[in-house]
Amino acid sequence: MRRSRAFARPLVVGLALARMAADLVRGRRRARPPMPQRILVAHHLLLGDTLMLTPLLAKCRALWPSAEIVMTCPVACVGLYATAPYGVRVLPYDPADVTTLPPLLREPRFDLALIPGDNRLQWLARALDAGWIVAFAGDSPAWKDWPGDELRAYPDVPMAWGDLCAHLVDGMAPAPYLRSDWPQPPVANFRRPPRPYVVLHVGASSPLKHWPSRRWRQLGKRLRDAGYSVALSTGPGEAALLDPIDPSGNWTRYAGTLSLAELWHLFADAELLVCPDTGVAHLARIVGVPAVVLYGPGSALLSGAGDFWRKSAYTALTVPDFPCRDQNVTMKREVAWVRRCERLPGTEPGRCAEAKCMLALGDDVVWDAVRLRLGLPVPPAPPAP
Repeated sequence: MRRSRAFARPLVVGLALARMAADLVRGRRRARPPMPQRILVAHHLLLGDTLMLTPLLAKCRALWPSAEIVMTCPVACVGLYATAPYGVRVLPYDPADVTTLPPLLREPRFDLALIPGDNRLQWLARALDAGWIVAFAGDSPAWKDWPGDELRAYPDVPMAWGDLCAHLVDGMAPAPYLRSDWPQPPVANFRRPPRPYVVLHVGASSPLKHWPSRRWRQLGKRLRDAGYSVALSTGPGEAALLDPIDPSGNWTRYAGTLSLAELWHLFADAELLVCPDTGVAHLARIVGVPAVVLYGPGSALLSGAGDFWRKSAYTALTVPDFPCRDQNVTMKREVAWVRRCERLPGTEPGRCAEAKCMLALGDDVVWDAVRLRLGLPVPPAPPAP
């Protein structure tokens, strides 16, 4: 893979420079297309950020109903788009894997390319001879922006990142998400928990987002006592999180063994998903399963449902204005209204010794949110002394 990366990136830059030189020689002037017929959304984002591009896809489809929309996509996420939501076709792309380039290079010329994340993807768009390239301003270093045509500032008004991405193109905000907008991807049969069940997805993209094992265990016992089966889930490489939560092995486990499409079907039949602020929380909104999401270092505003998913059954649990949730950087850009924390665990200065923001979400707080989402009765108050 290292040799592939060493070859892939220079190849993309070389092709882009060749396109730019050819435009100069021919005197071809670049101009924004009034009615693009082929649109590229180029990125290489993690699962959650990929799914939060859905408002942008919905807006492009509403603006240009007959356009062909193509999106690059991490290989692991491709299966989620098998049913072409919003008529979008995805192509797997990994900047470190040169074998993912040829299918892109065989694509006809794109009229418009949109770059919602890392601006180095502008070089890929130019290598593909995109007619007009739009990205967000504020990325660094400056060489990332050399091939582009238009840089747009992040909105000054606080909003969810999904809604923010839709500002790459002009026009009215897209209609709110409906479950019918994204047909289920096909999967083969796999083992399901006994119904009714609740999924506790305990893994996370950062160890700072981990909730204590004892609290997950207590939550699972309360769900079992309320008549629900419990399914434990993690991402790949996180199986070690499960034994401390369920030492006797009584609950159904998915230790990073399900594809994302299989996770979709697991969630679709669940009564509820409980998880930290991680990629599967965004998948829950796509699937339509009710969710209780635990926000510690992340921003419940920036990573939340926002306007596009305002109809989703989504509870964001957080402690507002937590003192050390004070960093204002997202996607390597400084944004005045952002409040989050990306301090890695450790004892060195500037590190986070423990995730106090996650510890502040107590057992009863989470249980009350779960109980409300499941429609469980309020327990009777203890008798007065």
